Amino acid sequence: MIVRSSEMQLEKKQMRGGDGECTVLNILPPKQVPHGRLFSTITVEKGCSIGVHDHVNETEYYFILKGEGIVTEVDGEKRVGEGDLVITGGGASHSIRNEMDEPLVFIALIIFD
Repeated sequence: MIVRSSEMQLEKKQMRGGDGECTVLNILPPKQVPHGRLFSTITVEKGCSIGVHDHVNETEYYFILKGEGIVTEVDGEKRVGEGDLVITGGGASHSIRNEMDEPLVFIALIIFD
């Protein structure tokens, strides 16, 4: 199967009670993600965030493509940047925000455990 970029859905939305809106490019529509529910590129502009949310019976991966962000997990805040991978599962919660001038861009993948 090949999914052309022209077939991918782009949307702006507020995410999980976070600040502002994020730009989401659904690489696959949520119902077409094998063994999961999200495979997207997410862009978080300065001052915007994805609010705190948990992952029960699933694991979420954020692979940072561009920019820097601050991830909040149970053990505190951590700065992440290009090439870093954030993994959240097992019922844990997290959030991510961008305080920098440059957009934060990452691939988000949620798979079922």
